[in-house]
Amino acid sequence: MNKERIVRDAYIRNVGPLDFKSRISEHPGDVMTIASRDVVTVPPTMTIIGTVKTMIKHGFRRIPVADAGTKRLLGIVTSVDIVDFLGGGLRNNLIKNRFDGNILAAVNEGIREIMEENVIYLQESDSMKDALNTMLNQNIGGLPIVDGEKRVKGIVSERDFVWMMTDTITNKRVSEYMSTKLVTAPQDMTVGDAAKTMISNGFRRLPVLKEGVLIGILTASDILRFLGEGEVFEKLVTGNIKEVFDVPIRELIKREVVWSKSGIDLGEAAGIMVRENVGSLPIIDDGVLEGIITERDFIRALI
Repeated sequence: MNKERIVRDAYIRNVGPLDFKSRISEHPGDVMTIASRDVVTVPPTMTIIGTVKTMIKHGFRRIPVADAGTKRLLGIVTSVDIVDFLGGGLRNNLIKNRFDGNILAAVNEGIREIMEENVIYLQESDSMKDALNTMLNQNIGGLPIVDGEKRVKGIVSERDFVWMMTDTITNKRVSEYMSTKLVTAPQDMTVGDAAKTMISNGFRRLPVLKEGVLIGILTASDILRFLGEGEVFEKLVTGNIKEVFDVPIRELIKREVVWSKSGIDLGEAAGIMVRENVGSLPIIDDGVLEGIITERDFIRALI
């Protein structure tokens, strides 16, 4: 276990059972106490497919784009951006309009072509409260942290705050914060249609149902991994795009459903999510899917 993980675990264990919100620091610079400091960045010249492979290798949902020499922040790209590009969102127009549908040429362009240039970021001097407010107000799941020269020094995400809530007693129930208006997907929905549903609704995940029963959660990262796999990617770049995007999403569901009940404390839910390495929990009461709680909902609870 690395030093950062040891420190983070110690911090979590020392969080008291009550008055959790008062422990969210407003002191300047304290955001760095929970941020990941060993940040992987990619240069703007790295190819789109190279960036995809880097994200898959490290299990990232987002990666900052920075100057290779100075590490100055230039942009950011997320798994949703990649799905947007490959799966038929607005970024997909680059393939159609600039490369006449030649996806092989498109994915070998630099990541600068699809990165978000207007990056919302934090300064090293910002507090945890600053990070929470920015994530919630800007609807962003992660923020690069830079120094005075705009060099990348860290990154903080919703998951870092979920870590902080792990197994604490917050006196807040999952039922108070879970989303109940769900958009679900049948197991035979195609990857292409699922990607478009995510992009058009601004979702990162879709509950997948088989005959009304939840069988899994499909995420943008799942689609990213699927499209970046060797055999699938070979079909993609050789022009068999329809064949790839017509695959039913049930084939992307690789793990059993991790779920919980609506009556548990948010701290207990956070513990489940951290231990199971998931970004959301379907909430099932008496065999019925009642809602879903995500990392974003924990941010709302803290604010």
